[in-house]
Amino acid sequence: MDIPSRIVLRRPDDWHVHLRDGAMLEAVLPSTARLFARAIVMPNLRPPVTTTKAAVAYRERILAALPPGLSFTPLMTAYLTDSTDPQDLKQGFEAGVFTAVKLYPANATTNSAAGVRELDAITPVLETMQAIDLPLLIHGEVTDPEVDVFDREAVFIERHLVPLRRRFPSLRVVLEHITTEQAVDYVRAAHQSGEQTLAATITPHHLHLNRNAMFEGGLRTDFYCLPVVKRERHRRALVAAATGGEPCFFLGTDSAPHPRSAKETSCGCAGIFNAAHALESYAAIFEQQGALDRLEGFASEHGPRFYRLPLNSETVTLVRQPQVVPQSLTLSDRRADALDAAEAPRLFHAGETLAWRVAVDG
Repeated sequence: MDIPSRIVLRRPDDWHVHLRDGAMLEAVLPSTARLFARAIVMPNLRPPVTTTKAAVAYRERILAALPPGLSFTPLMTAYLTDSTDPQDLKQGFEAGVFTAVKLYPANATTNSAAGVRELDAITPVLETMQAIDLPLLIHGEVTDPEVDVFDREAVFIERHLVPLRRRFPSLRVVLEHITTEQAVDYVRAAHQSGEQTLAATITPHHLHLNRNAMFEGGLRTDFYCLPVVKRERHRRALVAAATGGEPCFFLGTDSAPHPRSAKETSCGCAGIFNAAHALESYAAIFEQQGALDRLEGFASEHGPRFYRLPLNSETVTLVRQPQVVPQSLTLSDRRADALDAAEAPRLFHAGETLAWRVAVDG
C-alpha cells in the first residue's frame, strides 16, 4: 500500500481534554486550540465546576487565555455530585452553557473526591438529562478496594453501566477513555444491535502503550494515567476499534497535564499530556494498520455526529515529515511568565520520532 505524503482532513475536535486552570491553562491551551476546533473540557478543577455559574466563569477564563489568531470553542461540562441540582443543569443546557455532564465515581481519578458515591442518589438528575437529551460522560471505573486496579473498568461496566442504561435507555452515554477489550465489545455490541445512545472515546496513549511501558527500565511515572494502561490484548482491541471505521468510537485525547513536581514524586499524579502531537500520534497507529483513509472519520466526524453538532468546515493537513518530539512543552514568553519552565509538562512521545507533522490550513 502506497503511503501518501500529505493527508487533508476536516479539522478535528477533542471530545475529552483537561485544560486545568491558571498558569497551567495558559501553558497548555495553545496545544489544543491550534489543532482542534472544539473540545469537551473536563470540569475536575479545584473546586470542581458543578454549576452553570461556575461553568460560565471557567469558559471565560479559557477564552481569555486563548492566544490571538486561534479559533477554538470550549464545550463545557458539569461535574456531577450526589447533590447536583437538576434544574441548574437544565437551565445551563438550555442557555447553551453545558454540552454534557461528567460522572466521576468518587476518588476514581484526579480531583474526583467530590464525585458520585451512590448512583441511586443521582436518579433525578439522570431523569432530567434523559428528558432534555443532555449526554452523560462516564469515567468507567469502580473504586472498590477489593477490585484489582486492572479490572476496574470491566467490573464497572457489568456492575453499574449495564443496569444504568437499562434504567435510562434514551440517555446518551459516552464511556470515556476506554482501555479494555470488554469495553470495546460492550460498545460495539450496542452499536451493532442498532442502539444510537452509546459511544466511547479512545486516547492516543492507550493505543500506543500496554502496561509493560510503565515498568520499562524502571518505574515510568510519565506513563501512569487513569484508567491505567492494560495488557497487550486490550491495546490491540482498542487499535482495532479506533481504526475500524465504526462510528461509535471517536477521538478523545484525555490530555492531562501536570507540573513536573507532581509527576516526579513518591506519589505521582495520573495523567499524560499528549495534546501537542495528538493527531500525529493517532496517525502513526492508523498508518500501522493501513487505515489512514479512516482517520478523518475517527478524528473529525464520528464525535460531532454523536453529539449532534455540525461538522467543521476548516481543514488541517498532515505532512509526512519526520519530527523528533521535545522532552517538555516549550513555553512562549507569555506562558513562561505564568509557569516556571522547570514545571512544564513532559510530552507524550518525548524523544521519539513521529513520521507526521501537522500544518493547520484554516
